[in-house]
Amino acid sequence: MTKTSVTIKEIARLLDISKSTVSRALRDSSEISEETKKKVIDLAESLHYSPNPIALSLLKQRTHTIGVIVPDIANRFYSSTIGGVEDIAYSRGYHTMIYQSHELLDREMSATRHIAQRRVDGLVVAIASQSENMDHFVQLQEQGIPVVLFDRVLDGLETHKVRVDDYKGAFEATEHLISRGCRRIAHIAGPQPVSITRNRLEGYRDALQKHGMEFQEEWVLHSPITQEGGTERTYQLMALRNRPDAILGASDRITMGIHWALRQLGYKMPDDVAVIGFCDLSLASLMDPPISAITQPSFEMGQQATSLLLDLIESKNPPAHYETRVLQSNLVIQKSSLKASE
Repeated sequence: MTKTSVTIKEIARLLDISKSTVSRALRDSSEISEETKKKVIDLAESLHYSPNPIALSLLKQRTHTIGVIVPDIANRFYSSTIGGVEDIAYSRGYHTMIYQSHELLDREMSATRHIAQRRVDGLVVAIASQSENMDHFVQLQEQGIPVVLFDRVLDGLETHKVRVDDYKGAFEATEHLISRGCRRIAHIAGPQPVSITRNRLEGYRDALQKHGMEFQEEWVLHSPITQEGGTERTYQLMALRNRPDAILGASDRITMGIHWALRQLGYKMPDDVAVIGFCDLSLASLMDPPISAITQPSFEMGQQATSLLLDLIESKNPPAHYETRVLQSNLVIQKSSLKASE
């Protein structure tokens, strides 16, 4: 008899007892005598019985699986974050199901419907740039599926959140550009609805104000979070009569687009235009010249979001309050924004 053919029903037939008795014996229920338990367990072991994981999960009302929704797995930031999610999930006996929204609200909503159908225990999510509506996340919560937000958050959703201090990262990057003598600092920002876009734009604006520099609307352009978007916006900035002498990029891909466009146009970095951006350091260091970067603890972000989610799943009571954890970015200065003498 093969391993896959052995069922509780077969064990019950061989021992001439009910299936419910076999089930309770395998769960070590106090309702079953030790003698019967021994008979059931000995036969199960001799037949190499393996319980059906789906049936077990239904009995326990838990699948030990969590969902993860990110905008784009190919983005190095999110692939690193997923690594952090899986690190904690695996250590606590959970599997992960990964979904991509591709920045689209309908894809995100489709993923949440699938998560509900598959009886996933909980969800960690970085919302899509189109996602201003939180109803689909509230519906999951109402079905008993907790949700934890990371990186991009919705202020109105009551849950745990883990994000980076985007304001501080943009403020420090802009101050660095000011300190090296830049006076016409542009910012290619992400999509307007996204929380990180607002926070980074505010940090950029406040740094200019602190140093008595005027905020110029024409030097702030919003872009999709793509290299093509960064390239196109850079062309627009450099076509201005009063072109910038420095550009702050809002993401890895936008910053890569800035770098590529400036090289195509023949501008030298940093002599003609200094460049700095929110960027993965290993990627930024491969560029010529290497790009100054505001790096983020993406792996740790995934770990912390998952720990908070699993605590919600395993807790018998709702938390007294939800917390927002703010992780710190790190400014790494490289050749794209250094003075020649530095």
